[in-house]
Amino acid sequence: MLRLAAQTLRHRTGGFLATFVALAAGVTVLMTCALLVESGWRHQGDPHRYGAAVAVVADRDLTVDGPTVLGETERTTVLLPERGSVPERVAGDLADVHGVHRAVGDRRLVVTTTAAPELPTTGHGWSSTALAPYRLVSGRPPRSDGEIAVDARLAGPTGLAPGATTEVVTGGASRTYEVSGVVDADGTAGGRAALFFTDAHAAALDPHPGRYDAVGVLTAPDADRDAVLAEVRRIADAAGATAYTGDDRGLAADPESAAARSLALGAGAAFAGYAAAVVGFVVAGTVGLSVRHRRRDLALLRAVAATPGQVRAMLLAEAGLLALLAGAVGVPAGLLAARQVRDALVTRGFLPDDFAVRGGALSAAAVVVTVAVVALLSAWTAALRVTRIRPTEALGEAAVERARGGRARLVCGLACVAGALSLTVLTGATDGQTALGAAMGMLYLFVLGVALLAPWINQAAARLLGPVLRTVWGDSGYLAAANLRANARGTVAVLTALVLSVGLGGTVWFLQDNLERQTVVQSREGVLAQYALTSGTGLPASAVAEARRVPGVIAATGVRRTSVVVPDRLEPQTVPAQGIDPLGADRTLDLRVRSGSIDALREGTVAVSTARADAAGWRLGDRARLWLGDGTPVTLRVVALYERGWGFGDVTLHRRTLDGHTVTGLDDRVLIRTAPDADAEAALAELARRHPGGQVTDTARLTGVLAEDVAVSGWLNKMLVTVLVGYAVLAAADTLVMAALARTRELSLLRLVGVTRGQVKRMVHAEQAGLLGVALLIGAAIAAVTLTTVVRAVTGAAVPHVPATGWATLLGGTAALALLATVLPVARILRTAPVEGMGVRE
Repeated sequence: MLRLAAQTLRHRTGGFLATFVALAAGVTVLMTCALLVESGWRHQGDPHRYGAAVAVVADRDLTVDGPTVLGETERTTVLLPERGSVPERVAGDLADVHGVHRAVGDRRLVVTTTAAPELPTTGHGWSSTALAPYRLVSGRPPRSDGEIAVDARLAGPTGLAPGATTEVVTGGASRTYEVSGVVDADGTAGGRAALFFTDAHAAALDPHPGRYDAVGVLTAPDADRDAVLAEVRRIADAAGATAYTGDDRGLAADPESAAARSLALGAGAAFAGYAAAVVGFVVAGTVGLSVRHRRRDLALLRAVAATPGQVRAMLLAEAGLLALLAGAVGVPAGLLAARQVRDALVTRGFLPDDFAVRGGALSAAAVVVTVAVVALLSAWTAALRVTRIRPTEALGEAAVERARGGRARLVCGLACVAGALSLTVLTGATDGQTALGAAMGMLYLFVLGVALLAPWINQAAARLLGPVLRTVWGDSGYLAAANLRANARGTVAVLTALVLSVGLGGTVWFLQDNLERQTVVQSREGVLAQYALTSGTGLPASAVAEARRVPGVIAATGVRRTSVVVPDRLEPQTVPAQGIDPLGADRTLDLRVRSGSIDALREGTVAVSTARADAAGWRLGDRARLWLGDGTPVTLRVVALYERGWGFGDVTLHRRTLDGHTVTGLDDRVLIRTAPDADAEAALAELARRHPGGQVTDTARLTGVLAEDVAVSGWLNKMLVTVLVGYAVLAAADTLVMAALARTRELSLLRLVGVTRGQVKRMVHAEQAGLLGVALLIGAAIAAVTLTTVVRAVTGAAVPHVPATGWATLLGGTAALALLATVLPVARILRTAPVEGMGVRE
């Protein structure tokens, strides 16, 4: 059968080209997703910062117990947005372990040098140089609070040498230090530059008193490594931390590594799930349509004594060979696409420079097998109808196909539509990621229901559109309506592909637009202050007091942006949050409070967005349990519920609640409101000059910057959506071309019985207008229901924002491509003499 299948493919290249294109494109898309996941799984950062340590104890993630299912508690691990820390006592406990030579605590300070402000740099205590280890190249270690040692990455481009001085900004203040020495470590050319204070000065500058960012363990030469690691893990578990060993030490050393790994795994897996569903729809429809177009050939084989098993085996062999050929093309294309996606993500700051596309063999095997299985199942399903009938009935069955499907198909289709409608209720009752996941499930159920019910939809549409088609196109319209009724089952794949492209694009693309718009609108309308004091290095708490003393200033509010982990119905979510001083906040911010008061915000209390409160089941006055960005659990009383969560974060805390629990311990901005007749710009400019990197901008510009940041954040989603919609549209065009070319004999017969070429063209145009109109109407309806439901659940807006140009582009582009994919093949068919066309194989 393999030889027969290979001969069929060789002699029917044109007929299999459309199927091959769908399979190869599907392999490319899935290979890109799989490579992103595999690369994220293999990415472990740069461990050289802790190269001499056998283990590093750090707190980088949080494990939360979820609901209990069948006696087992589900646990979810989330990455800590503010890098957790470990108590200083852990270093002492580790140092007492038998076989441990030293346990060195490492502090990680956010610093900026005026000598190289664009070079990412971190500050540490001098004792942590033993963890790399760093060697002294020149000079000596720092001995006083006014001295630092710098590594070669910082000294090289700036010319810093022992005896030179430089300004270092940390903790919102700028200080002058003398360079006492230059250090270097083999294998640390990449990553962040480092500078070293004395241990005592580093502890004084650390916003996390009494804690280390990490503790590195150095063992004695004769130590039992396994025994040491076992004891280190026990101590780490007792402290609520993790012991990182081997290459995993890079996840503890590099703050971007764990985030990059989480992003690659999360985005790749989520996109792969959506892509797999789309590819499944497309491949199933294309392969099934290819088999159906050959039913005359297959019927002839049955009539000349081919057994059903032999025909099915041949079709399966063809599908398998096509899948392998598609894999040979799609895997290299996916590897190239994955590298381009990686470069784009690095350029836009989603991934660090050292993130690389790794692996490929595992991804290629999984993708090719997946696509091959879908192709084989589709071929098997499509072949069942032809192979189940008796040989004497085979040719008659091929000539006249049943217009509708069976009862099982009807029941399954109605069940899918009912399931999709029920998901609208679930989506409306949830929010956040739960609502988004339910919306995607709703979309796919709708499309699957349309695919199953397509024969009945097509027949009903043909009857309803018959009078219109006859009125507009005359006799050609009559033929078009008759064709649509008779070929209701044959156009299932065409209808499904068109509905999928419109429904997917209209839902996911415009959903991202709505999220971006809601964020910007809420921020713009909720900021009452005219000015904002900002600094790229952060602002100390004293900046708020200074701003309030400026003549003409009636209110000033410091804002500290962070993220917290909150419980949800299914699993904990990391949500944006802010810390503020409530004094005068009602004059600078309007969060649109619906109950309670921001004035009641104190330590031990919290204000929550109404959407988040509904998701977590919190009410005004409840005790809300959540985790701060560094993993610290807190239980806070809810004192206010507000609506503008997209613009300002789902959680608002008192600023003192965040002290010691953020990486920098600084404010991101100070919102300043002045009296209407005040002339405070000069005084505010002077205030900005007193803070390193400080500047005063009007809040309208601040909103513009937010819009740019939101657009950059949404770029990833839109890129992924573009790929999916592009693949769906390609599949629609592919299916239309295949369906058009399969009508060579039919159109030639019409011309032989006296139908003119112009009448044939008008008939085809009428058919496409009817089919396309139904597809666009159903796809738009699905998109409207899904989009409205999820936007209402996620943002609270009753009516989603849909730009007119966006709808025009989506519907017009799909319609133009669909008509082009039909008109051109039909024009080619009509250039063939009718007598020759009758002799063409299916």
